[in-house]
Amino acid sequence: MAKNLIISGGIYHPFDETSAALAALMAPLGVQSTITEDIEGALQSLDDYDLVTLNCIRWRMIQNDKYIPFRDEWAMELSETGRQSLHDHVHKGGGLLGMHTASICFDTWPEWKDLLGVMWHWNRSFHPEIADINVEIADGAHPIVKGLQGFELFDEIYHHLAPADDAPGLLFAKADEGRQPLMWARDVGKGRVVYDSLGHDASSIAHPTHARILQRSVLWALGRDAEIGAI
Repeated sequence: MAKNLIISGGIYHPFDETSAALAALMAPLGVQSTITEDIEGALQSLDDYDLVTLNCIRWRMIQNDKYIPFRDEWAMELSETGRQSLHDHVHKGGGLLGMHTASICFDTWPEWKDLLGVMWHWNRSFHPEIADINVEIADGAHPIVKGLQGFELFDEIYHHLAPADDAPGLLFAKADEGRQPLMWARDVGKGRVVYDSLGHDASSIAHPTHARILQRSVLWALGRDAEIGAI
């Protein structure tokens, strides 16, 4: 049984529902999940976990006064211990799955972009209202999306994220400001990292094609490539 740590919590999103949905999605793959909102506590040691799933929105919250009512509970700056723990987990061979708002997290940690593969750019990134979107599958044969067809999903399109140079997109959506990449997967050190900017709510995670992609992402991040074709 593989073990997965889901780091959850934050504002404006139903994280309790989406974290539970992710745990349920992984269970048939033989992945047992622990869900926590205690980032610093959980990151003290990741030795027991094969996969870390970041399904939260935690950052300094200084960019806009609208965040003032939430700062006491949710604002944070990831400690050096937490940074090193995540870095070591991936570089030593662990898997990392970043969901939706993970790209907004840890705004004072420049290496987070290098680890996750993409980061929210506060002077440029944004998203329109949640709506029906047409998701396109990238050309090529990456095992996470190989053989799948495009699909329609009720979700948000994050615009103008800042990806790392070695992070090719796997999913895309047409938008008013051009075709936007939605998902990336890459090797980092001895580990593997997937970031999926979709997944605002549990209905997005439960969508049949999106659920398949997420299950494949988990298997790929865990290095279980031979099992992906069965999903």
